[in-house]
Amino acid sequence: MPRLIYGTAWKKDQTTKLVKSALTHGYRGIDTACQPKHYQEQLVGRAIQNYMDSAKFPREELFIQTKYTSLNGQDPNHIPYDKNASIEEQVKQSIAKSLENLGVTYIDSLVLHGPMRDHLENMKVWREFEKAVDKSEVKQIGVSNFYDLQSLSALYTEARIKPAVVQNRFYRATGFDKALRAWCIKNGVIYQSFWTLSANPEYMAHPSVRKAASELNVTPEQVFFRFVMDLGICPLTGTKSPQHMQDDLAVLDLKLEHENFEAIRKVAGL
Repeated sequence: MPRLIYGTAWKKDQTTKLVKSALTHGYRGIDTACQPKHYQEQLVGRAIQNYMDSAKFPREELFIQTKYTSLNGQDPNHIPYDKNASIEEQVKQSIAKSLENLGVTYIDSLVLHGPMRDHLENMKVWREFEKAVDKSEVKQIGVSNFYDLQSLSALYTEARIKPAVVQNRFYRATGFDKALRAWCIKNGVIYQSFWTLSANPEYMAHPSVRKAASELNVTPEQVFFRFVMDLGICPLTGTKSPQHMQDDLAVLDLKLEHENFEAIRKVAGL
């Protein structure tokens, strides 16, 4: 899994252009969803195919992550599967649609977009995810928007194929998922963060972050991304700016001094 992933939510008709720009700049991880309400998955696929064809780039060097979204997260007028089918059949149809949209023979990471109504329904989805791994349609499986550690732990315990990733919003309102992230580390699960910058503007403005940015001659946003990575997190970035795409990738080679890291961690209560 790449250490930084490009997120494609809310890109609408700019999706193909922006995803191809991200790939051209050097991103190798792309996150999307089979959810027309917020993602244009087929346009992500068009960008990926255009890039691979023009750059003669091998599929194996890309990390493509998509999601199954339940009915309550879909636009009623644009549901990508049969709304009257069973949960199991909806998951199968969603996976098939994602493979078609993306123009690939396998998905690197398939994520449950959010908890179902209860544990039983979570496990119905999960069993279909496991079958997709068995059929080599998917390489790994995970969850998103799971903030209740008890629910996550219950799924993990019952799963035959364990979650490889948890993707959550990273912000103060959830205590930055401190206990959940500790659980992820203990169980070898990668924690992905979204809205990493947009949900935390107060930290980019904090003197400890600005001090580190000044010393490194980078932006406060780059410092915060590096801080998050040093916590063991894989962040998503959804920027539309080519300059910010470059800036975010440059964070991979940035070194945050221990003193600055600890100062930021103290401010964030981590």
